Amino acid sequence: MTSVSHPPQPTEERTPTATRWRVCAETDEVAQVVAEAILSAARSAITARGRFKLVIPGGRTPEAVFRRLATQGADWSNWEIFFSDERCLPPDHPDRNSRLARELWLARVPIPQERIHIIPAGLGPWEAARRYADVVRQGLPFDLVWLGLGEDGHTASLFPGRNQAEDDLVQGVIDAPKPPPERVTLTRPALNETELVLLMATGRSKREAVRRWRAGEPLPVSRLGGRRGLEVVLDLEAAHGL
Repeated sequence: MTSVSHPPQPTEERTPTATRWRVCAETDEVAQVVAEAILSAARSAITARGRFKLVIPGGRTPEAVFRRLATQGADWSNWEIFFSDERCLPPDHPDRNSRLARELWLARVPIPQERIHIIPAGLGPWEAARRYADVVRQGLPFDLVWLGLGEDGHTASLFPGRNQAEDDLVQGVIDAPKPPPERVTLTRPALNETELVLLMATGRSKREAVRRWRAGEPLPVSRLGGRRGLEVVLDLEAAHGL
């Protein structure tokens, strides 16, 4: 594994002091590194504050990490889970982010149900965003925000070239460029209210997004980072040329 530091692009708001890049030889190693980072952050947060507040990503990228977490011993009773974004689909729809997380991980460990904060996206983007904003407001600050990176450079449901709320913690989306168009997402101010942002990306399909990010294009992810910055974990396919 190799590690590379790359300073973030300056913005007018608080930015992380550094973006740390970790390149793994294999995709499985990325999942293992991310799972270990999450478990380590949980131990530290619970020791310091008695609770670990984690934001988890959607899409298919986190599958391997979910499977690993489901087999680990942890102080699950003191974990609290939030979602970075959700698709406006019925609760049991196979494309819901919450369903994948539940089936592969959350239903297999004893995290109290009242501490798993599912986005009520079936209510539609505006009402769901309004309700989830109250949940997020009560949960801030987070201990760890774990995200993925889309092929087009999006993270959570923050898409390049789309208007992004700066005054709200949660935003309704009606024009996502990939289906379904209606979604609910945490905004940059909410995602940055954390100790650390941890982002993972694997596969050749993510290579162009990584290249654009490092070239300084104004992707949503380029403005993310917690108090301890942003840590990126990639496999060799995604990190080609890094």
